[in-house]
Amino acid sequence: MNFKALFKYKTNLVPLQGLGVRKSNSKAPFRGLGVFLLFLISISISAAKLPWENGKLKVSENHHYLQFENGTPFFWLGDTGWLLPERLDRDEADFYLTECSKRGYNVVQVQTINDVPSLNIYGQSSMPDGFDFSNINKKGVYGYWDHMDYIIKTAEKNGIYIGMVCIWGGLVKAAKMNVQEAQAYGKFLGERYKNSPNIIWFIGGDIRGDVKPEVWEALATSIKAVDKNHLMTFHPRGRTCSATWFNNADWLDFNMFQSGHRRYGQRMGDGDYTIKDNTEEDNWRYVEQSQAMTPLKPVLDGEPSYEDIPQGLHDFNEVRWNANDVRRYAYWSVFAGSFGHTYGNNSIMQFYKPGVQGSYGANRAWYNCIEDPGYNQMKYLKELMLAFPFFERVPDQSIIAGQNGERYDRAIATRGNDYLMVYNYTGRPMTIDLSKISGAKKNCWWFNPKNGELQFIAEFDGKKTVVFTEDVAYNSGNDRVLIALDSSKDYIKNLQIK
Repeated sequence: MNFKALFKYKTNLVPLQGLGVRKSNSKAPFRGLGVFLLFLISISISAAKLPWENGKLKVSENHHYLQFENGTPFFWLGDTGWLLPERLDRDEADFYLTECSKRGYNVVQVQTINDVPSLNIYGQSSMPDGFDFSNINKKGVYGYWDHMDYIIKTAEKNGIYIGMVCIWGGLVKAAKMNVQEAQAYGKFLGERYKNSPNIIWFIGGDIRGDVKPEVWEALATSIKAVDKNHLMTFHPRGRTCSATWFNNADWLDFNMFQSGHRRYGQRMGDGDYTIKDNTEEDNWRYVEQSQAMTPLKPVLDGEPSYEDIPQGLHDFNEVRWNANDVRRYAYWSVFAGSFGHTYGNNSIMQFYKPGVQGSYGANRAWYNCIEDPGYNQMKYLKELMLAFPFFERVPDQSIIAGQNGERYDRAIATRGNDYLMVYNYTGRPMTIDLSKISGAKKNCWWFNPKNGELQFIAEFDGKKTVVFTEDVAYNSGNDRVLIALDSSKDYIKNLQIK
């Protein structure tokens, strides 16, 4: 997504006494909540195990997934909060990150800076001395990086990783950071956050890897030279994948693709794609392409179509992507082999609210959009994936014995040794080969991605090929997951979704 339109926005600013900064006069309902929210957070988190208590994040031995040092699996469920450091004050950041945690999100992706320099809601500059960060901590001033520190610590209390896009790609393309400046900036970032447990580094930012590659290499290697504790990826341009340019890079721990915001056939004339015509929505293709490369690295969709954003972005009269679409992108990608998924919402990603200039047709306050259906349905995917043996899971389209469909009718299958799952977006009848997993008998259920409900179907002969017809009418958005399980196994008891 091109964030050039988001770089400038309007806020009413009044002095914040005693700190030498300015504070928003927004009427959003968050003033005075900070201390109370932090008190509640401290109570709830103290009784819960934080993710990094399992050790640092690392790539799994089979190079498909992420895990903690003690072997605990990590399923990435991200939210796109691009302008969090620039547009939210402390109270709002507290509220947002608390709500993310309550809804199952464990990663929030942010633009660390969205201009050179960037200004936050308090009117503080990210680079008061340019790329010289030696005097960045100014006495008596709650500066830009103090606010970034606060956000990271608040995310930490909520068990959330911050995916830090160091600088947006368009700024590098516009020559606002060169190799030497990238080295200085990377060293500063690495030193400041190397001991924070909840950092994941993003190089790039909606840009092809062959645009100023020397700058991206300098930024990545300068961070890695200082910070040995955190994973790193590259956030690419829409309809491209980081593997195209950086799969062999030592600093790239896992791949990321941006399936983007175009519908089938919607080319818009904005660049040479790395995909075939009329496959724009098939985000499962990026997973297959990435996992066919050597060396094998984990991959996920870091920016699919956002809920409530116009299809194609720029024509605000266009149909908008909805909850059905964001579920389809999530399940297609994960069942094809992604190690997690990132959700996005038009208003949330830019934190639109009254008094702030919106982009891409955003017209609903972000704090209302946290009730949107798609935003609240992503947790069911996370719980589903964690209910079954995690690291043995592989994509396996041979499970679908009959003729598979195209586009929205395409079913995507995945399995472990003794379980299989098939995502069906339209309710189209499908023929499934139950012999692909162990067990003389197979118990089968329908799983509803909209609410996490399970419906038992029947027990079947484990060697049979069965035609499954869903309990819904044939239509886009009537999606279900077929679960088949070796009848001697009881993983389904783990599926206790709240």
